[in-house]
Amino acid sequence: MADGKTAYDFEFATLKGERFALGQFAGRPLLVVNTASKCGFTPQYAGLTEVWKQHQAQGLVVIGVPSNDFGAQEPGSADDIGSFCEINYGVDFPMMEKVHVRGPEAHPLFRWLAAEGGFFSRPRWNFYKYLIGRDGQLKDWFASPTKPGSAKFGRAVNKVVGTKRV
Repeated sequence: MADGKTAYDFEFATLKGERFALGQFAGRPLLVVNTASKCGFTPQYAGLTEVWKQHQAQGLVVIGVPSNDFGAQEPGSADDIGSFCEINYGVDFPMMEKVHVRGPEAHPLFRWLAAEGGFFSRPRWNFYKYLIGRDGQLKDWFASPTKPGSAKFGRAVNKVVGTKRV
């Protein structure tokens, strides 16, 4: 927290081009995931939707952030991405417009996440998962292979939302 920022200081635009300030969720835990529609990890959308449904009542906000940075696996338009996610996985959590998540053009939130989490927390592929606590600070992160339904991930989610279930 060297710069004094929290995740709530950042904003995106949604797939519909609407402003989406993370500050509107101050005090709520966030799960931010860089996503892609044509990736071997794409089926994780189903698990993310389940996490969203299970923990929405405890305040968790799941946020999908499409990126075409890895293997050009998110080539579609905003409409294509939205339709794909809804039709194939029932995604109804907030989805942002496609952004860069690595390199000099990376979205400011992803630059902040990399700075907060350290070298290995930088997304190296699609479906990196970042858990933000109610204080707006990065609490944990998971690389692509960690499934949203795994016990390890579930424990981390329960910790940030404040539930004791495993």
